[in-house]
Amino acid sequence: MIPFVDLKTQYKLIEEEIRSEIEKVLQQGNFILGEQLTEFEEAFADFCDSQYCIGVASGTDALCLALHVLGIGPGDEVITAANTFVATVFAISYVGAIPVLVDIDPTTYNIDLDIVEKKITSRTKVIIPVHLYGRSVDMGKLLKIASKYGISIIEDACQAHGAIWEGKKVGSWGTMGCFSFYPAKNLGAYGDGGAIVTSDKHLYEKLRMLRNYGSPKKYHHDIVGYNSRLDTLQAAILRVKLRHLDDWNKKRVENAIFYNEKLKDIGDLVLPEIRKDGSHVFHLYVVRTKERDALLSYLKENGVQCGIHYPIPIYSLGAYSTLGYTPNEFPITEAFSKQILSLPMYPELNEAQMSTVVSLIKKFYQGRE
Repeated sequence: MIPFVDLKTQYKLIEEEIRSEIEKVLQQGNFILGEQLTEFEEAFADFCDSQYCIGVASGTDALCLALHVLGIGPGDEVITAANTFVATVFAISYVGAIPVLVDIDPTTYNIDLDIVEKKITSRTKVIIPVHLYGRSVDMGKLLKIASKYGISIIEDACQAHGAIWEGKKVGSWGTMGCFSFYPAKNLGAYGDGGAIVTSDKHLYEKLRMLRNYGSPKKYHHDIVGYNSRLDTLQAAILRVKLRHLDDWNKKRVENAIFYNEKLKDIGDLVLPEIRKDGSHVFHLYVVRTKERDALLSYLKENGVQCGIHYPIPIYSLGAYSTLGYTPNEFPITEAFSKQILSLPMYPELNEAQMSTVVSLIKKFYQGRE
């Protein structure tokens, strides 16, 4: 069996570090807003080229609070990509705003920036670019569009911890950057968790209150807030893992290079572009093939776990049927949703495992000639 993600192997490699930090928290008994959270927030802000970090309960909450702190609400429009995990769009719905979906670029799989400007109206308040699969959106180009219309940018960097665009980390380009620490992410907790990074002190101070019942100090509730705090235990775990993140991301890229070299010119496989500028940290390694479903079944039958990210576009989900979109409005997203396949990808994935995956894919195509 070759797992899609192998969190057990990663844990064994850092077990002593993790246990030591967990023990400190247990001995201190400060499980909510403890000192380890502050230490992680400072370290992660620095890692993301930002001044501040606010740890929250999940990546979804990070997006929701970021929209809330900007005053986004009913009647406002928020532009984002049609191919993303539903949490991106749920956050827009949670604050009562209207999601405006945009088709994706066929090379990057990110939001098509040539379409974005056409979607802007007088009600557009925010653009949420999703750095999908670990690949950065062209933030320079997007900033020019947003600046032209006075629109804020909230980066959904939930899959792109450590990705770089033109020498600057994702999350630091927009007004705020939002991250998920779901266990399988490049930087994952041992449970749910998330964070918002920003260099705006006013937003930082308000977000700190928002995540903690609107309270600047105990029993003082200046605004209506949430209960959305990153647990001290999770922060301690993440602080350990953050020390390894650059090395882990480097290994992901090396694995992607291996796949690309061994899978080139096989069948109708379309492989992901690998740039040399750090703009892609390969949270997922996604290929395309018109034989996706058959290949997926074949790999599963032979012990290789794969995934599809994402099989049902946002506009086709029951939750968003009222938006009134049709598949014809998103030709790239619609076509790719039937072709994309995520192969096993994680730092601990070894050459023998990848060679097995490659060998099976070659056999699959040989059997169909």
